[in-house]
Amino acid sequence: MSKIVTLQEFIIDRQNEFPFASGELSRLLNDISVASKIVSRDVRKAGLVDHILGTHGAVNIQGEEQQKLDVVADNQFIKMFENGGEVCGIASEENDDFVAFENKASKKGKYVVLFDPLDGSSNVDVNVSIGTIFSIYKRISPVGESATLEDMLQEGTKQIAAGYVLYGSSTMLVYTTGHGVNGFTLDPSIGEFCLSHPNMIMPETSRIYSMNEGNIDQCHLGIQKYIQYCQEEDKSTGRPYSGRYIGSLVADFHRSLIKGGIYIYPATNSSAAGKLRLLYECNPLAFIAEQANGIASDGKRRILDIKPNKLHQRVPYIVGSKKMVNQVLELIAKNDN
Repeated sequence: MSKIVTLQEFIIDRQNEFPFASGELSRLLNDISVASKIVSRDVRKAGLVDHILGTHGAVNIQGEEQQKLDVVADNQFIKMFENGGEVCGIASEENDDFVAFENKASKKGKYVVLFDPLDGSSNVDVNVSIGTIFSIYKRISPVGESATLEDMLQEGTKQIAAGYVLYGSSTMLVYTTGHGVNGFTLDPSIGEFCLSHPNMIMPETSRIYSMNEGNIDQCHLGIQKYIQYCQEEDKSTGRPYSGRYIGSLVADFHRSLIKGGIYIYPATNSSAAGKLRLLYECNPLAFIAEQANGIASDGKRRILDIKPNKLHQRVPYIVGSKKMVNQVLELIAKNDN
């Protein structure tokens, strides 16, 4: 029987990859795992407890109706980060502005965390997989002072860690610190995340594409041609590609990470800047994708190279298997007016 490796043991074993951290990053990753266990518990009670199911009655900065679980998850992670003392400030998809923690311990924190507390939360009521996405940066502002907007608006290339938690048929935490991607599954019998998917590598190609095709006529001609290509019969198999669209970014991305595939959320005539958030969704998953041998682009630029200019910046998003993404990028370039 192979030895069970818990997330905490794994993190401690990898501390030498970050000699500058002196254990703070390890404690921060552990705080994220604890908060995600609490959120996982709440997600699994969603159909049984009225006060965490349904809408909250408010609209977030994105103009989206907040679900009760959005608020529960957001508060849980913020409380964990503030009490942990490793984080000087956070930015969340659910809040208008960033939050600078003003207690003495937090002001000495070396890191900021940007996160989407509950991606795909509109699917909670119908029991579809949802998730948490997080991104960790070293602060720019002086240690001991309050966190600033500059701390939050850093390029994706400056991430020191990123990951997501998938609340599905099982709860999984997947993360990278720039040294490969590893996945951990929560064992409810012992309450620990255990290493289940070491050294995750995204297949270079697949026969699965993921896109909401309702607005296909409003997309760039290159993307229209790629979807048409996917829907045509493949000469080698006699059948088209398989369209798989869950509607929860984390769940669609997770499938691509394991089985290969491509996820496309493009700009359209009505949403010229795209819909997904650069800081809370696209950057962290792009970091994971690249560490797993995948690609993430807005159609013209590498996602991780984009310099953010505001907290809730949106971008078109194409992420997944290397050969598939490159094919889309070639079609976009060929059909650019």
